Parts: sequence; structure tokens; C-alpha cells
Amino acid sequence: MSKILTRWICMFKERAKAYQKLITFATNLKSPILMLCRLYWGTLFLLAGWGKLTHMDPFVSLLTQFDFPAPYFFAYLAACTEFFGGICLILGLASRVAAIPLIITMLIAYATAHQESLKSIFRNPTEFVAESPFNFLLISLFVFAFGPGRFSIDYLIEKYLLENK
Repeated sequence: MSKILTRWICMFKERAKAYQKLITFATNLKSPILMLCRLYWGTLFLLAGWGKLTHMDPFVSLLTQFDFPAPYFFAYLAACTEFFGGICLILGLASRVAAIPLIITMLIAYATAHQESLKSIFRNPTEFVAESPFNFLLISLFVFAFGPGRFSIDYLIEKYLLENK
């Protein structure tokens, strides 16, 4: 019985070492993956904001259809939020702070232009997930929760401030 127990413990230790190597490998991928996500989705936010800024009338008309108060103001606010938020994500500058207005903008997009899919979130979750604000909302939440990673201006600022204390 003791041989079986000894073999089982040895096997468990070997698997634990392999698992630890896997965890280390995955941890080392965190910052590159965060950077790639920030670059890709930051570019998409920037382009979406730029598209709204350069073609404001259709977006203002859309907001007017939803009886949005001050449609010009909120159209510019949303466009600037997406444009400058995208720049912040790309650079990794004030990423978590920039994610907050992006999250709010995507929630407002769901509450207005995509309200049918929002209403059917539990009845038809596929429709909710298929809407364009979903991925933008998801990446904004992702950056807010996990930060921009090591390959960012935020990281350099934090490192510099901590070294000079």
C-alpha cells in the first residue's frame, strides 16, 4: 500500500511541476495579450470615433430619432470619447480611467440603438452578443479590470513613480 501511495505522491508532484510551468508560461503571456487587445480595439475605437466626427449628421439624426436630449452635444461627446479613448488604449495611457467613459458609451449604445437586443438579453443572448457594442463593452471592461499590462505608458509611469519614492 505504501508503494502505491508513494508512486501517487510522486506522480502528483510531477504534475504539479508541469502545472506550475504552464501557469508561469500563461502569466508571461499576459502583457503581450493585453497589448494586442489594446492595440486592436483601441484602433477600432479610434476609427469609430473618427467616423462619427467626420460624418456627424447621420449620428446626430440617429440620436434625434431616440429623443436624445441635446443630440449634437451627446453625438460629439460619444465621438470624442471613442476617438480619444481609442488613443488612450493604444498608448496604454490612463487606460483604466479611459475605459470608464467607453463602458458608459457602450451601455448607452445598448440602451438606445440596440435596445431590442438589450431587452432580449436572457431570452435571446445570441442577439445581445452579436451586436457591435458587445465586443467594445467587453474589451473596455477587460481593460478596466486588468489594466494595460507592462507594455504601456501607464506601466512606465507607475514604475517611475514607485522607483522615485
